[in-house]
Amino acid sequence: MGQSGAKWGFIAYISILNLVRVMATFIGDYRCKVDVKGRIILPAAFKKQMPREQCDRFVARKDIFENCLVLYSLEDWNRQLETIRKRMNPYNREHNTFLRNFFKGTAELILDSNNRLLIPKRFLDMIGAGRDVVLAGQDGRIELWAADVYDNIDMPADEFANLAEKLMGGIVKEDEQ
Repeated sequence: MGQSGAKWGFIAYISILNLVRVMATFIGDYRCKVDVKGRIILPAAFKKQMPREQCDRFVARKDIFENCLVLYSLEDWNRQLETIRKRMNPYNREHNTFLRNFFKGTAELILDSNNRLLIPKRFLDMIGAGRDVVLAGQDGRIELWAADVYDNIDMPADEFANLAEKLMGGIVKEDEQ
């Protein structure tokens, strides 16, 4: 009897661990070279920023607004899907068109044993990327840019400050209410 109680306590502990979500937060931007086969080495910093159980798989798609690719960690991809599922009705034509276009051109990318991601040629062509690319951390995802395009996306500091004030200036923290 004593042993079976320990067994169920262990199972309950494992169940609690499975409920706790550890999310990747990608920080930094890194210049990378695309090899002749279309592979890039994932920067070690990004690898360290990923939860161990999610460290080798991404979902890639073309960004909706910018000319870059987005590499979603599985956790972030699943959060995107939860949001979409809550808002979409597949029996509504507009929703169905959105869903079709959202999922069009997605691919799962898996790190090989040398920490390389094989980026399909069609994805690199979509964004006009050659041998030089930039991987830029964006919270739970990584943007992949053609290096020359990324170098030209800077916003003047005063415009960025104005945008930050516009978007974040009126927000009151919950604990200040």
